[in-house]
Amino acid sequence: MGKKTGKIIAVCTSEKKGIPKTPVSGAVLRENFGIQGDAHAGNWHRQVSLLALEKIEEFRSRGAKVDYGAFGENLIVEGFDLKKIPVGTQFEAGDAVIELTQIGKECHSHCVIHKAMGDCIMPREGVFARVIQGGEIRPGDLLSMRPLLSDRPFTAAVITLSDKGYRGEREDKSGPAACELLTGADYEVIETLLLPDGQERLKKELIRLADQRQVNVIITTGGTGFSERDVTPEATEAVCDRMAMGIAEAVRVHSLAITERAMLSRGVSGIRKKTLIINLPGSQKAVRESLEYLLPSLNHGLGILRGTEKECG
Repeated sequence: MGKKTGKIIAVCTSEKKGIPKTPVSGAVLRENFGIQGDAHAGNWHRQVSLLALEKIEEFRSRGAKVDYGAFGENLIVEGFDLKKIPVGTQFEAGDAVIELTQIGKECHSHCVIHKAMGDCIMPREGVFARVIQGGEIRPGDLLSMRPLLSDRPFTAAVITLSDKGYRGEREDKSGPAACELLTGADYEVIETLLLPDGQERLKKELIRLADQRQVNVIITTGGTGFSERDVTPEATEAVCDRMAMGIAEAVRVHSLAITERAMLSRGVSGIRKKTLIINLPGSQKAVRESLEYLLPSLNHGLGILRGTEKECG
């Protein structure tokens, strides 16, 4: 399949976060940084924001008077329905290459546009990218979308649930152990989080990672026991569309050959959209034993979820 092509309509920057951006005649994209001189540039995954011209024009048709950059977007582009393009897709304009890292974002406080119109399109229509290769961009430049590679690395996120760890009273060794094993198996670990036990914050992060960042697999560690605060399985079940209990059951069977206490683990596994979520116990030893057992078999299932492998006939 060839490259789909659109166009950069406007390039916008701002010196501060939280304010509208201003159209400029051109900009320099710096690798692993973002747009030179823009407040949102830096060592993170939301270096460049994009919004479709078609969505801005649709918003204007409802009576909104908004200039380019009003939503805080860096690039206004034509020819793409951005929120339907999967994370990991790359775009090129001249020498510059950017990679999509997030679809939409949470609106923490309603902006001026939302207060005037009762709506703002950036949280649901805006997308974000990081700069893979630097170069200069200008309004009018062609923007080409590269087809996704079927053999690209799987992405992962690791969440540790621990009240003591969150308060700094205990070093988190389970999360780093999971990251080490995932990286060693050629996964790209794109986020790590240390959260207190409890459901609401965990549910929020699971939804964000699955829906906006489209992570292939999320590994949680901790919160699977009998304590009143151990509610990781309940949070996971609440956000999943389908359960994949064979994984959780296999972990327990494997662990029972090592310790009889494995029967006390309540961990579950399930699927939200195209993301697999797996609960592991909180101990570093259990995390290592579980992932060493699971990782050789996960790739086929993850490939089916993201559409790069077919079911066995």
